[in-house]
Amino acid sequence: MISIKKKIADKAIDLGFLDIKYAKAERMDDEARRLENWLEGDRHGKMSYLENHFDLRVDPTRLVPGAKTVVSLSYNYYTEEIQQDPEAPKLASYAYGRDYHKVVKKKLKLLLQYIRDEVGEVGGRCFVDSAPILERDWAQRSGLGWVGKNTLLISPKKGSFFFLAELIIDIEIEPDHPIADHCGTCRRCIDACPTEAIDDNGYIMDGSKCISYLTIELKEQIPEEFRGKMADYMFGCDICQQVCPWNRFSTPHQEADFNPKEELMKMSRREWQEITEEVFEQLFTGSAVRRTKFEGLKRNIDFIYDE
Repeated sequence: MISIKKKIADKAIDLGFLDIKYAKAERMDDEARRLENWLEGDRHGKMSYLENHFDLRVDPTRLVPGAKTVVSLSYNYYTEEIQQDPEAPKLASYAYGRDYHKVVKKKLKLLLQYIRDEVGEVGGRCFVDSAPILERDWAQRSGLGWVGKNTLLISPKKGSFFFLAELIIDIEIEPDHPIADHCGTCRRCIDACPTEAIDDNGYIMDGSKCISYLTIELKEQIPEEFRGKMADYMFGCDICQQVCPWNRFSTPHQEADFNPKEELMKMSRREWQEITEEVFEQLFTGSAVRRTKFEGLKRNIDFIYDE
């Protein structure tokens, strides 16, 4: 007889997920201490929302009363497509297509419904980077990968170009186990980061220096100290993943919603510099890039090229 754990995993793969693992739902004491130290070090910059709901963030049973299992899943977004003009301002590859929150959340809801169809009444919630939950830490606890020196989750067989998602449910499923850290003595991500956002020993990210933070989260002017260090990124950054040797195992995604618009990839540097709000709306309808709004993206482009 096929176990419910195997049935859920098979369904997740059928829905397009890359991998799935399970952990016991409980308060994360060690992770709570690390988060507290990180916040006290002001490494979150202006992301004050990370200070909110601390108890919810470190205890899934507060998010979902009666929670017994945290199901962690990954969803591939790796692509070999690149923007055609090598001098054009760059987008992180995860933002090429439709907003991942919408795409992955829809699949996650289908998986939760499948569990209910198989088991009966199941209480639970779906999360895709949308609530106070330490998704990377849960993924590590479950064995979906290890947290690398670049602070991203890395899978030994699939690299790191994937989104994370979680189901927190009130039924017990046998937990999986963490896997070993395989970063070893490698420091390619540390050395490659142009803003020196990664601690010299790895494993700690100063979010206030990260290009993704500067181009997306920061609503004020980008500090002058970062001029000439943005590697031409106007939204997000892929550098620490591009240099990671484990991403030699990444394979192109099969998600049509993540495919970029042809006109987006053809945009020249000049066209980006002259972008209008109307063109922004046409290019980024349903895209994660809308988080910056037109004014934010224009600010980023101007900062990159304004000598």
